Amino acid sequence: MQDQPVTLSDIEAARTRIAGHVLRTPLVPCFSLSEATGAEVRLKLDLLQATGAFKLRGATNAILALPEADRARGVTCCSTGNHGRAVAYAASRLGITAIICMSELVPRNKVDAIQALGAEARIVGRSQDEADVEARRLVADEGMVMIPPFDHPDVVAGQGTCGLEIVEDWPEVDCCIVPLSGGGLIAGVAAAMKAKKPDVRIVGVTMERGCAMVESLKAGEPVPVEEVPSLADSLGGGIGLDNRVTFPMCRDLVDETVLVSEAQIAAGMRHLYRHQQLVTEGGAAVGASVLLDGMIGDPGERIAVIVSGRNVDMDLFTRIVSGEDVDLAAEAAA
Repeated sequence: MQDQPVTLSDIEAARTRIAGHVLRTPLVPCFSLSEATGAEVRLKLDLLQATGAFKLRGATNAILALPEADRARGVTCCSTGNHGRAVAYAASRLGITAIICMSELVPRNKVDAIQALGAEARIVGRSQDEADVEARRLVADEGMVMIPPFDHPDVVAGQGTCGLEIVEDWPEVDCCIVPLSGGGLIAGVAAAMKAKKPDVRIVGVTMERGCAMVESLKAGEPVPVEEVPSLADSLGGGIGLDNRVTFPMCRDLVDETVLVSEAQIAAGMRHLYRHQQLVTEGGAAVGASVLLDGMIGDPGERIAVIVSGRNVDMDLFTRIVSGEDVDLAAEAAA
């Protein structure tokens, strides 16, 4: 474990740093999934964070870890989703200037949500690539500090506090199911939990459509993957061909990865809503998806499931929980 880019001591330092800024979220029994699987299932409710997702942990730790001189320069990132919200919120709480770069195609409600958290939403170009160029220009020309969404030791250490809380609240835990995208959450959680309990099993779950981390692990190195519309939109995107932190940590610490279909993702969202009264993003429901279909979970096993976020389009959510068969790829192609 000491050879990893992020260690238990880094995660413990992050917990101390972010205390008072980020919730210690509850780990609650899920009787419906326990009954469905025969396992003992508990849900880690990180969707209760102020910005609606776990990302607040990593963004807050990364910003707080900056020297005062760097904080004074302000922070930036390119993100329309949970990371952008987290950077905006953390920076506002700390009195730091934040510019979140987005393209002209970003829906107005997302722009408004970022601005409501106290950041400047800078609209540039008609693609996220063009918006990313502006964020990098702010770093190069104006001295701002980039806060990456996942491939950064301080971000991973912050996300790892989620795993630390799980193993402290439930020392008997056998397995932790974690949504998998760029790997920031699962890398941190695995580092924390395996340091405390080496035999714990870490399972990453993601959508069948274009998961860059799974394809990269198969290839033995970071590879690009075509992004396809998915109900688990927060799990999309690449991991970076120059990935230095999350790829090696996922390679070394994650025990298993599982892919789920769009129908399974929808079933997970419906289950958590109907049985737990939880409004979840598709990417946050994938743990429930694999348990419902018996892909993970043995009778008597003690399983923690991270429910990572709630920032879902409510019109889409309503369609899904009402039982509609939603295929975003087909809708995008129509």
